[in-house]
Amino acid sequence: MTGPARHLLAIDQGTTSTRAIVFAADGTARATARREFPQHYPDDGWVEHDGEDIWRDTLTVVREALGTAGLTAADVAALGITNQRETAILWDRATGEPVHRAIVWQDRRTAPLCRDLHRRGCEPEIRARTGLVIDAYFSASKLAWLLDTIPGVRERAARGALAFGTIDSFLLYRLTGGRVHATDATNASRTMLFNIHTQDWDEELLRLFNVPRAVLPEVRDSSADYGTTDPAWFGAAIPIRGVAGDQQAAVVGQACVAPGMVKSTYGTGCFALLNTGDRAVESAHRMLTTVAYRLNGRPTYALEGSIFVAGATIKWLRDRMGLIDSAAHTAELAVTVPDSHGVVLVPAFVGLGAPHWDPDARASIQGLTLDAGPEHIARAALEAVAFQTRDLRDAMAADSPATPRTLRVDGGMVVNDWLCQFLADMLDAPVERPAVTETTALGAALLAGLQVGFYDGLEGPNGLAATWTCERRFEPRLDPARRATLYDGWRLAVERVRWPGAGGGA
Repeated sequence: MTGPARHLLAIDQGTTSTRAIVFAADGTARATARREFPQHYPDDGWVEHDGEDIWRDTLTVVREALGTAGLTAADVAALGITNQRETAILWDRATGEPVHRAIVWQDRRTAPLCRDLHRRGCEPEIRARTGLVIDAYFSASKLAWLLDTIPGVRERAARGALAFGTIDSFLLYRLTGGRVHATDATNASRTMLFNIHTQDWDEELLRLFNVPRAVLPEVRDSSADYGTTDPAWFGAAIPIRGVAGDQQAAVVGQACVAPGMVKSTYGTGCFALLNTGDRAVESAHRMLTTVAYRLNGRPTYALEGSIFVAGATIKWLRDRMGLIDSAAHTAELAVTVPDSHGVVLVPAFVGLGAPHWDPDARASIQGLTLDAGPEHIARAALEAVAFQTRDLRDAMAADSPATPRTLRVDGGMVVNDWLCQFLADMLDAPVERPAVTETTALGAALLAGLQVGFYDGLEGPNGLAATWTCERRFEPRLDPARRATLYDGWRLAVERVRWPGAGGGA
């Protein structure tokens, strides 16, 4: 890459906040700006975001990050976008305005529709085409709800007046002034409308969900030309050259670019992805088969396990229960007691994800006694993250020919040393924390940088994987008998919150 523009910019639009990070070519962060935005809960199990909140915050954080770095838009060689996946939004093509709040990936309003599809025997065909289980988590049922529920929307969609997308598509549309309606293969693979083998929208699934193809975005590679930002937003046009869903972006940011490598991201939820190369491994343990990234038209696949609630539990302890003052307070409390005193917290606030897929399970705190206190509950909340990761790792190991031996971790929660050590203890495997823990944003930036020639490829001395460095490695040290006892207690607690007859996918 030649010329003065030697910086990369990432927009990381997450479930609870929107961030912009300016990176140098070597992957070091120059400046960060972040804004939290409101969550809307209009009914039991419903979660919504206001698209205009997200749009305003996106403009604000990009401008703030550039200002903090002392840069202008002209100093940015390329922009990458990463986003909360599965969250569905439908907007007017002419104005860019959403027709309804975005329906968030955590939302469970379409669970009855998903149960009906499962009863009709649709899951084997859907799994074969998409790699996904039938669940309200994914975008297809959310889009169907918007089309069938909001007055006049289906007619407007049929005549091409509306556009649908995950949040990356919405931001891309607004950033380019309505010139580009597109997404990448990783986000498309999370809609339950995209065939991961043909790499195109699936006509049979469009018919099943009654979705007009006219509303869908064009699907491009994860590192590709997505146009440029309208100069009005940041003072000059910035090339948009990378797009990936947040967890897939973290795969790139963690340099898990070889089969058998696995990463787990700890944010609002927890998501573990195991690179399976050019093979789309069909899980026998209700893990998901998904696109890890697509470059030069060729997909790389992954097995994925999704935990719906991880950091959101800590937020709940702080904001709803008042048991802690800050997220960091959990680590402080956890080390004040030798164990959780038998307390087990199952964070099934919006159901259970992989490998259970039980939307009707609900959270519980079990094992309380009169001498249990906030410190035990805080420790149990952190332990639950490790227990759920063990659930995912064990399922992946059963599905994959290459058992993952080391876990690379990232996300806001992994600044907690106690949590990283307990992860290593519960997995009986090393846990590696990178020097740059914001690997989701880094991955988006690296994909953009790959497209503009900052890197020669994925691997090699000038490959994007060379930007990854380990900050600390945590080795397991827990007694095996104690590990087994703790995990047995977790599995019993999970069974107690399962809905009778659950496990049918929706």
